[in-house]
Amino acid sequence: MNRPLPAVRLRVPTHEDAFAWHRAFDDPEVMEFFGGTPAALSVYEELTARQRRHDAERGFCLWSLLGEDDEVIGFTGAQPWPREWGPKGEIEIGWRIGRAHWGRGYATAAARETLDRVRAAGVPEVVAVISSGNERSAAVARRLGMEPAETYTHPRLDVPALCYRLVLT
Repeated sequence: MNRPLPAVRLRVPTHEDAFAWHRAFDDPEVMEFFGGTPAALSVYEELTARQRRHDAERGFCLWSLLGEDDEVIGFTGAQPWPREWGPKGEIEIGWRIGRAHWGRGYATAAARETLDRVRAAGVPEVVAVISSGNERSAAVARRLGMEPAETYTHPRLDVPALCYRLVLT
């Protein structure tokens, strides 16, 4: 039986959200498929600043995901693929949720809202690159209707990363 997805609120990340993202992701389990080590606060300060620029320039970004009590519980959104490997030049959809909020449907609900927003911004197709073994994220991609396409080798982790695709037009 499918339970209803939670209502979600997404907002452009503020400078203060860097602290919230750092707290939510300061967990080896959350970071398991991102190298396993929590990132420094400065990484999130730069990331939230970059997302504010993306929103101003493109109309979309990695938005802060707010839980039921308006607490920042993670992020979900889209951005240009930021790495030298993988689907260069494409728009990546992604999500990362604090572990205390896993299994409640937040990632799927927020990713569906993201698809609506990037479609409205004129993005014709999105990708999601998911490291092998990250079944939770792969399940979200499948629930969105994304199809597996090509595989890349993650250069830092030395594991396969499957690129899922979804045409939005």
